[in-house]
Amino acid sequence: MGSIVVSENVSLDGVVQDPIGDEGFRHGGWLRQAGDKNVAAWLQVGLDEALRAKALLLGRRSYEYFAARTPSLENGPAQISAYARRMGSMPKYVLSSTLKDPEWSNTIVLTGDVEREVSKLKREFDGDIMVYASGQLVRTLMEHDLVDQLRLVIYPFALGTGERLFGEMTDKKRLRLVDSRTVGDGLALLTYDRVRVTQ
Repeated sequence: MGSIVVSENVSLDGVVQDPIGDEGFRHGGWLRQAGDKNVAAWLQVGLDEALRAKALLLGRRSYEYFAARTPSLENGPAQISAYARRMGSMPKYVLSSTLKDPEWSNTIVLTGDVEREVSKLKREFDGDIMVYASGQLVRTLMEHDLVDQLRLVIYPFALGTGERLFGEMTDKKRLRLVDSRTVGDGLALLTYDRVRVTQ
């Protein structure tokens, strides 16, 4: 049985919008502002995660973002090219009702009900099914109790505005901290498992 693992870069006040700085958000680029040592350490965390993962699950906008940028990174520096090659080679699933002809290799579009499609996907894989970025999808997955683990890299910035990881939900979601460690010399990686209350 597969596990849905959400991996996000998050500011101290929960903002996930435009960490790289190429989406036009006024406070964008906060990931790069963390310093070269921290960014290199974050890249290693991402590479290790991708190498362990069995598949990738994305929303349409995040898919289009990664598909437009990742293949061109395959000839970059060693750490980045290894990550880009892994992203290209792993099975990718996109939940979308509008994406018709995905061009990125190994991509399948899921057009049906989110709960049904993701539950089926979890039965098909044994291991981590990673969700990167995809804020709207993450909130939908959380709402339907489909997320098994959250991995949050916390950046030492309070942005004040911007799209946050969690919007309104119909009920509170209980999580349990299972690991915490420092990444580089200024980032925190917090890992939470979803706690499901059985009746």
